[in-house]
Amino acid sequence: MKLDELGNWRRTHLSNEATPKLAGAEVVVMGRVGDVRDLGGIKFFILSDISGSIQVTAPKAKTDKKVLGKIDSLTQESTVAVKGKVVAAEQAPRGVEVVPSEIRILNLAITPLPLDPRGRVKANLDTRLDARALDLRRSESLAIFKIRHQAIQSVRNHLISEGLIEVNTPKIVATATESGAALFPISYFEREAFLSQSPQLYKEVLTGCFERVFEVGPIYRAEEHDTPRHLNEAISIDIEVAYATAEDVTKILEDLIVKVFSQVKRTCAKELKVLERKLEVPRKPFPRITYDEALKKLEQAGVKVPWGEDLPTPAERKLGELVGGAYFVIDWPMAIKPFYTMPKRDDPKLADAFDLMYGEIELASGGTRVHQETLLVKQLKQKGLNPQSFESHLQNFRTGLPPHAGWGLGLDRLTMVLTGAENIRECVLFPRDRKRLTP
Repeated sequence: MKLDELGNWRRTHLSNEATPKLAGAEVVVMGRVGDVRDLGGIKFFILSDISGSIQVTAPKAKTDKKVLGKIDSLTQESTVAVKGKVVAAEQAPRGVEVVPSEIRILNLAITPLPLDPRGRVKANLDTRLDARALDLRRSESLAIFKIRHQAIQSVRNHLISEGLIEVNTPKIVATATESGAALFPISYFEREAFLSQSPQLYKEVLTGCFERVFEVGPIYRAEEHDTPRHLNEAISIDIEVAYATAEDVTKILEDLIVKVFSQVKRTCAKELKVLERKLEVPRKPFPRITYDEALKKLEQAGVKVPWGEDLPTPAERKLGELVGGAYFVIDWPMAIKPFYTMPKRDDPKLADAFDLMYGEIELASGGTRVHQETLLVKQLKQKGLNPQSFESHLQNFRTGLPPHAGWGLGLDRLTMVLTGAENIRECVLFPRDRKRLTP
């Protein structure tokens, strides 16, 4: 079969722009083919694009035979261009349809498809991820990523309004930011390098130049987690602010979360409805619970966590049940926080640091950073790290680096919370975990 080309045709309208008000106007719509039906005197199919869908209706008595023949040859998910007139029709979805005068087949889909993007034949997550490009056409997937898009725009707009400058830091690095055991090594010409775990060290240095910076970019963790909320490649939203403390940047984070929730709720009502998600905007101030208070609450609920250990998943789940919504856990033990974290002045056993939780999900972590070289070297050694490996970083602390604080927020987990997704892989276009390197 000879396939038509786009030629000099250009789309004039998205499907949701073809309304009864345009009745009688000629339009060119382009998209994917849904169900094709023949009801005796009429043939019709649903055409879908990024905005929604519209019915294309061809009365056999009034439609060119070539057009009818092309409709017969269509397969589900084929891409087509349709030229025709808009007709108001009460029986059609949205009360409007397009009667075609010409159809161009842009690409025929080969059947059977690996999965049904309409969702009528259920498929498990692995099957869907194997055919991700097709899975992303599902209305639920489109809704998730439209919400994610709005979240990213809200984040950028808010941080810029707070006077932060967007930066882009290297993702190929020479040393660890967190733990050396969680690094992905790569071959970098004649030497070994690593994929960046975090922009942490770079954004700290940049506070001496730009004072207030943020970045939205990938991070890589060589952790063997296989859970619904862990990935080995993720997108992190990071900020660092000069002349600031943990409390200062906590307030920036709190304001950001409220702004993102509010804007998603206002602008993504259609997508939230598709996902059957009722989004509640958190109220400020978010509760602040100390690490000690969290352990006490958990113990009273029958979950024992030894002091000085991080909260395991069952403890996070129980704490989420007890507190709910968005809340901060503060005053963590220094022993379980990164080397660049500033100890609290009144109790050096504790870190001037926080985690932002939403229910059982850790969304962000941050705090006041060390800005004195002597203390930073001491803490590197305490973590079993060699200060010589960090010489290029340490030299920046000899040039009057200001006191600073910041945080990192997981965009993928934030999208989980906004959309109600139960698995983080639903919220990433092409997720990377220990088992998945394709597509």
